[in-house]
Amino acid sequence: AAAGLSYVGGYVINTYKSYDNFLQDEHAVLPAVIIICVAIVMFIIGLIGCCATLRESRVGLGLFLAIILIIFIAEVSAFVLGFVYREKVKTDVQDTMRSVFEKYDGKNAESTVVNYLQEQLHCCGVRNYSDWTSTQWFNSTGNNSVPLSCCRQGQSNCTGSLDLPQEL
Repeated sequence: AAAGLSYVGGYVINTYKSYDNFLQDEHAVLPAVIIICVAIVMFIIGLIGCCATLRESRVGLGLFLAIILIIFIAEVSAFVLGFVYREKVKTDVQDTMRSVFEKYDGKNAESTVVNYLQEQLHCCGVRNYSDWTSTQWFNSTGNNSVPLSCCRQGQSNCTGSLDLPQEL
């Protein structure tokens, strides 16, 4: 389990690099660091449990049980906090995404990240393609279209036009 958590933490940190423009908060990578720390602690606790079992030590097994109970309480607390603050996180991410979408001009680094995000997640805009109508890029192009990264995969003739929303 500790090895699996270490892999997940490393994967999250690696993936963060692709989306760091959307997650401008300096604490956005904190969950991945916590996952890796939990993996290390789990490894140590597993060693304590194995050693206590091999030696048939009542004190060691009691310590192992106490540690497992503390971890269970911490997991329940983390679940409750995640449930309580999920809307705040959602709002914060959407606000950050809107600010990045506002900087879109088709050439800068933010534009590359926006195009990558839309292609990888098969989406268009923060909520849908209509989010593009309030951006500076949309108003400056004047052609009533969204970036080509909004086009569905497999649509070879897609121009990003809002007249054909089924292609987006």
